[in-house]
Amino acid sequence: MDIRFEGAGVSYGARVALEPVTLELGGNRVGIIGLNGSGKTTFARLINGLTKPTLGRVMVNGRDTAGEKTVLTDVGFIFQSPQNQIILPVVRDDIAFGLKSRGYAKAEIEARVDNVLERFSAGHLADRRAHELSGGELQLAALCSVLATGPDILILDEPTNQLDLRNRGRVQALIDALPESAIVITHDLELIAGYARVLVFHEGRLVADAPADEAIVHYREIAA
Repeated sequence: MDIRFEGAGVSYGARVALEPVTLELGGNRVGIIGLNGSGKTTFARLINGLTKPTLGRVMVNGRDTAGEKTVLTDVGFIFQSPQNQIILPVVRDDIAFGLKSRGYAKAEIEARVDNVLERFSAGHLADRRAHELSGGELQLAALCSVLATGPDILILDEPTNQLDLRNRGRVQALIDALPESAIVITHDLELIAGYARVLVFHEGRLVADAPADEAIVHYREIAA
């Protein structure tokens, strides 16, 4: 993971969504925490160009996210509500959709779909319809769809939101086992408890950048 924020901030008229941030992100896991509306999701969306900085710039693997659409191939994003991310009704078709849009040949698409389903032991979901899936199964389907395209950085926005204890544990195990670099936005503090680096946002500002135990203490003080 090679991400650089160079005085990058976001404003909408007079409203500041994220004050300018300068930092570098590397390593394998980064957590992001903060109250609702703190700027953490805006920060994360800058990384793959879903949001453009109004000040400064963001570089991913040496490329400017504001001007190079190819950054999208490096960074996968799983949204807080994966059911809104799954476009086609059948899981296998949805995984293939992202590959078709990138111009892969039919044989390559079929191979990638089969490989990602096997990788996550999700073959039993291949022919299921999205509306039939549980919350944990939806997260798994979304993960397969994103990772089939081969990003080396994955952003997960509240991946355990509204999951029961069993499915939460399954999703955490999946995240922990990923070889890809992962940036995890969460209110689930146990999910990022062992991370070497956690960013804390508050009122549009980065207020802490520390190992998980220190960052969580800072966050609890803000939330008190």
